[in-house]
Amino acid sequence: MSESENRRSPYQTVGEQHYLMLGDFCHACHVPEEHVIAWVFEGILDPLGNMPKDWKFPEPSLTVAKKASRLTFDLELNPPGVALVLDLLAQIGELQVRLKVLSGMTTGPDGAA
Repeated sequence: MSESENRRSPYQTVGEQHYLMLGDFCHACHVPEEHVIAWVFEGILDPLGNMPKDWKFPEPSLTVAKKASRLTFDLELNPPGVALVLDLLAQIGELQVRLKVLSGMTTGPDGAA
């Protein structure tokens, strides 16, 4: 058996979705478990499972965790602060999309108002 066949993939697949268990998720994000646990209790991350030992994080959660990590370590924000900033960033993104749609409705096909 080759070395690549010997290596265990950290991902678990359920249906079409890939998941990471808590330890593998922390390793992939380069953050300690206590930070991830705090982010879950703050509502920043939403894994499957009831207890940390059972948690399965969907692959897209890595993006959220990496943003949370930067806010935590670069700006020294606590978990409630991280949750607030991420929520505000999401709202800004939604408003930008709505503005783009509305500005497209007010201009003609040639871009003139």
